[in-house]
Amino acid sequence: MTPRVVLVGLPGAGKSTAGRRVAEMLAVAFADSDELVQARTGRTVASILADDGEPAFRRLEAAAVAAAMSSFDGVLALGGGAVLAAATRSALVDSGVPVVLLRAQLETLVGRVGDGRTRPLLAGAAPQRLAELAAEREPLYREVATLVVDTEQRSPRRVAEVVSGLLGATVRSR
Repeated sequence: MTPRVVLVGLPGAGKSTAGRRVAEMLAVAFADSDELVQARTGRTVASILADDGEPAFRRLEAAAVAAAMSSFDGVLALGGGAVLAAATRSALVDSGVPVVLLRAQLETLVGRVGDGRTRPLLAGAAPQRLAELAAEREPLYREVATLVVDTEQRSPRRVAEVVSGLLGATVRSR
């Protein structure tokens, strides 16, 4: 059993919001890798990052994603940095599961995440941090993505419709 689709992208791209709608449209479950980490550890992402650091969080995240890739049959949204782990990228590519990169302009992402207070890795300098993350992660997203959807000027519902439509086309072409 593998996910029906995996969503990747920067913070604010709409992975969780649109992902929940895609799951509804496909009548399957939705999972977010951050929530999977929290469920496995009983701790918030913010507390893991604050107490144990980003490398520890990334190890927990990679383990949660690996488990989901082999046991979850729904829509899986990955945290923006999940693709930093080579093992996660390999698992995504090797799985044959459609991986959709959700993209938006930097200004739009900044508008969506606000000051970043609810996102520990963006807190205090969201615009600058998002630009840095985009430069670092964009090649990794491209490495794993089989489809790209622009979320710019689209409601979460419309993004979900586009993703669902692309998934239908992907399934029909196999």
